[in-house]
Parts: sequence; C-alpha cells; structure tokens
Amino acid sequence: MTASPVGRVLLIDDDEAIQLVVSEALRREGHEVEVAGSIAEQRDKRLDFRPDIIVTDVILPDGNGLDAIAEMRAALPDVPVIVMSAQNTLSTAVRATEQGAFEYLPKPFDLDELCRAVRDGLARKPAIARKTADTSEELPLIGRSPSL
Repeated sequence: MTASPVGRVLLIDDDEAIQLVVSEALRREGHEVEVAGSIAEQRDKRLDFRPDIIVTDVILPDGNGLDAIAEMRAALPDVPVIVMSAQNTLSTAVRATEQGAFEYLPKPFDLDELCRAVRDGLARKPAIARKTADTSEELPLIGRSPSL
C-alpha cells in the first residue's frame, strides 16, 4: 500500500465547526491545511499559502463559492477544486462541474470520502505542479535541443 500524497489544502468555509472537523481530518492524513472563511479571505491566503488543492463551500458570507471557482482556477490553473455544499440539488452539482470543479460532495459527507477526494485530486495534479519550493534554480539544466 502506498502512502497518500501529502499536500497543501486551502479550506474555504465560514462554519467554524466544519473548519475544525475537516481541517483536523485532513491534517491526520498528513496534509498542511489553511482555512479561509470567505471568498475575500481566500484570495489573500491563496496567494500566500499556494495550495495544491482547494476545498470550498458554496454559500459563503460574501458570495457564492461556485462563482469564485473561475477566479481560483485562473489564478492557479493546475489546482483542483473540490466543492462541498448543503444545497444538495442536481443543479448545484452540475454548476460545480461546469465551473471546473474536480469533485462535488453534498453535505453532510463522510470525512473518509472527502479525504479520498483530496488524495485523488492531488494524485491527478501534474507532477511539475507538485514540486515544492525546495526545487532549486541551482540544479543543472539537462536536455538536448537546438534552442539549448
């Protein structure tokens, strides 16, 4: 059995109980978690934290999380977005998919299901996007092409 990929997760939800339970479950999986309670707050944290995956609620105090997905994906195109919502309707699920969500989880959801979705999202990210800041510019360039 292989170890789950460890990643940086940005959790966007205004419910403190959800923040606590989800962030603890993800930390137990070995992920680093940063929490934002609004769309505006996630903008600042997204830039500073540089998440590998984003988990967002739909209903947030300053707007609709589905509307913010396009902005998130424009800023971080290789970062999968998982949507979780208490609005368990087909139209919400379809809209999440249309906005480019990697996965949609209706609330209440099983924490194991969320952790699996995060693992799956991290596993599908391009390998180059998973490289950390430890990758140094001091490494030699290796390759052959006329432009090199």
